[in-house]
Amino acid sequence: MKAIYKSILAAALVAPALTGCIDETFPTDGVTQGQLSANDNAVEALVWAMPAWLNNLGTVDSNEHYDWGYGSIMHIRDVMTGDFVCPTVGYNWYQRWGTVINVGESYLSTQFIWNWYTQQVLTTNKVIGGIEADTDSPTRRSFLGYGHAFRAFVYMDMARFYEFLPNNAVSSVNADGNDVKYLTVPIVTELTTEEEAGNNPRADHPTMFNFILSDLQKAEGYFSENSDGRLSKALPDLSVVYGLYARLYMWEAGYQEETTGDKSLYATAAEYARKAITQSGCTPLNEAEWTNTATGFNDMSSNSWMWGMQYMKEDRVVTSGILNWTSWMSNETDYGYAIAGAFAMIDASLYNSINDRDFRKLSYVAPEGSVLSGRETFVSEHFKPQLGEYCSLKFRPGSGNYIDPKVGSACAVPLMRVEEMYFIEAEAKAHANPADGKALLESFMQQNRYASYRCNASSEEDVIEEIILQKRIELWGEGQSFFDIKRLNMSVIRAYDGSNYSPAQRYNTNGRPAWMNFCIVRSEGNNNKGVVGYNNPSPEGAYVAIK
Repeated sequence: MKAIYKSILAAALVAPALTGCIDETFPTDGVTQGQLSANDNAVEALVWAMPAWLNNLGTVDSNEHYDWGYGSIMHIRDVMTGDFVCPTVGYNWYQRWGTVINVGESYLSTQFIWNWYTQQVLTTNKVIGGIEADTDSPTRRSFLGYGHAFRAFVYMDMARFYEFLPNNAVSSVNADGNDVKYLTVPIVTELTTEEEAGNNPRADHPTMFNFILSDLQKAEGYFSENSDGRLSKALPDLSVVYGLYARLYMWEAGYQEETTGDKSLYATAAEYARKAITQSGCTPLNEAEWTNTATGFNDMSSNSWMWGMQYMKEDRVVTSGILNWTSWMSNETDYGYAIAGAFAMIDASLYNSINDRDFRKLSYVAPEGSVLSGRETFVSEHFKPQLGEYCSLKFRPGSGNYIDPKVGSACAVPLMRVEEMYFIEAEAKAHANPADGKALLESFMQQNRYASYRCNASSEEDVIEEIILQKRIELWGEGQSFFDIKRLNMSVIRAYDGSNYSPAQRYNTNGRPAWMNFCIVRSEGNNNKGVVGYNNPSPEGAYVAIK
């Protein structure tokens, strides 16, 4: 990975606001941007800074124990759905998102999300700006592919996070009297000047879609001409670009359907999902792989994974001991926040919707006396009395090592699995013809999850709901369900008989939650007058917990 360059660059990538992405220099003992760009090893280091930033510790403040990189942002997304339960206890640093408190523009937790994303934009712009677009070097052209694909990934995340979508709790007209409906975030590229960044409004949905599409088209072109393959699964390739196209067109199709009634782009999403499946050569996990106590959902070599992020034993998030993915997501360790009481748990209602024949249900501790109780596999038997019902067993510590955090936390995390593409294809087809989507869902489930599966739905709405249900089960804890719930205007239901949510988190919504429209941090307006007066209204106080 050219570790010396990686460490130098990772330390240099600091940008307090999106405007801070402009004219950054590298404090590297006199090494200039031009010198870095002239050296292939240095350019490769710029490339590796992109996946390195995924694992950054202390973007705003390492004393805030949610501040440990992209894995934390995935966790934030999950606790804002109705699928992922993390009890409201003193150890739970994520309860502000679960209870919708302190999520407005003036909080450090809001600053963390904004800063992390904008600094990741910087890493991608450094790659793209550091290489001549007309270079004839195959290596450098593949590097440009990495840069454009990564930037598309980052902006797609930001757009779906911050875009204000209509909901039943908070108006799109903010306190300044401005309608922010369908506004996303400002766009900053490698060519944006400091003056332009200082007055850079939020891009509307069509503008953002076209920008992300352009990046994916460029990445596709660079990857298509290079047959040497990628350096690592920690970087995107052509199959990942197709997967990102599929996600993008689902987002755009939802917008077009909601605003004009046009559903034609779902067909394009289905096409790219199928391309991703074919190009990747990946195959869905089987039961043995899914439930493996040593490699379950922690190993980049899994043939189901199209793209992932890798924690190294030297990473600060790993050496911290407790500020990393394993600490928060694996209940089977002798260290970390999860086992200390901030358990990672599946929503009881979602658990009960899983068929007992479906091996995915074995990823959670079954209620005592149920048919699956005692059939779960543990990394160590001593966790049985420590973990209550619905606690997750999905994400195993690295190599199954639950004692040493330098081993157990040096794991991989999935960013894109091929199974997601099957569900995108099925849903996209269902929007045009429910029978086609139903057939694809049944085919996937019967071949890969349990042979007796049947989809009993027939209407478009019901078939799509069933596809999304199975997708939520499939991708539980992987940070994707948030986007589907927001895109499809689905309700979040946490208050019901038998709920395992803490009382302060028991919100029920009618349609998409207002809290899924994230606020831009106040400091961005201090540097960029283009966003002043155009922030999303805060969702705090819009809901009352049903206790």
